[in-house]
Amino acid sequence: MSTRGGRVVSGPWSRLKPVNLDPLEAMGLPSKGDNRLLDSKTQERYYTKIVERYMAFCSDAGRGDELLRRLAQLEISHTNGNGNSKAGEEPRITASTTDISVNNVDMNADVSGQKDLSALMMAMRKLREGIVASKRKDDFSTQAYIFCIRLSILVKHMESYHPAILYLLKDIHPVHPLSRIELQEFVGYLVLDLACRQHDLAEAYSVKHFYSLRDPKVDAVLRAVAHDNYFLFWRVKRSVDGHKAKLIEYAEEEMTKLTLKCLGRSYLTIDLPSVEQFTNTSWESLTSDYSVGWQLEGTKVIIRKPKR
Repeated sequence: MSTRGGRVVSGPWSRLKPVNLDPLEAMGLPSKGDNRLLDSKTQERYYTKIVERYMAFCSDAGRGDELLRRLAQLEISHTNGNGNSKAGEEPRITASTTDISVNNVDMNADVSGQKDLSALMMAMRKLREGIVASKRKDDFSTQAYIFCIRLSILVKHMESYHPAILYLLKDIHPVHPLSRIELQEFVGYLVLDLACRQHDLAEAYSVKHFYSLRDPKVDAVLRAVAHDNYFLFWRVKRSVDGHKAKLIEYAEEEMTKLTLKCLGRSYLTIDLPSVEQFTNTSWESLTSDYSVGWQLEGTKVIIRKPKR
């Protein structure tokens, strides 16, 4: 400290405001050279911040239906449709694969909340990279992966949940076993992903038998997809929990098209409520999204007119 002209000069100063850096964004990716997340204590502190941010996001949403609406507002960019990864390694994910943008259709969506969720997804990627690089396999790594998988499924971010499930089952579980309930849960997610998103029923059944999965709901989905049973498909989807329902959604479009083909071949006319029930889709969506050209007369749908 020095005096100049009778005034005390405490040190250098600037009119620039200090930058408020998000603690989740302050940490870098281990794959890009930031080694701070290789430390166990740092991983645990960072995970605590992730959970706190997610709880704040849920609290801000309020009701459960509002939380689901906000999650549904996310538009995830998919750059690798098959999502295949070798066991024991996290795939190389570019910035575009983890890009989450706010859907512009709903202008009233909470943009700050969506940005929080986007930051959460990137933070979970950083944490997973740190756990894999440090070769940590214990209660913490299991808990962190379980949290990452569940949230990533809710936003249907395949690039996050698919490699995470593989690493949890094939690398962490053999060293630090999951409980029976946890094993059944995440094997079920993998089986549904294989059947509904990857359209690989053979591998889905193989995984199911390898882990001795006993889940009537998953079995019903496999039967519905294998036998094109749209009635069973929609009934099971309405009865499962939110995570399984999100994975089943990958097969919705194909099942809806199949339903329309079956109705078109089987009926001349059919009432509107039945069409919407069988396809699990509103009439407006059928005409706009699926280009259905059937005629609607009151509550009756004219599929085709009999030949005379």
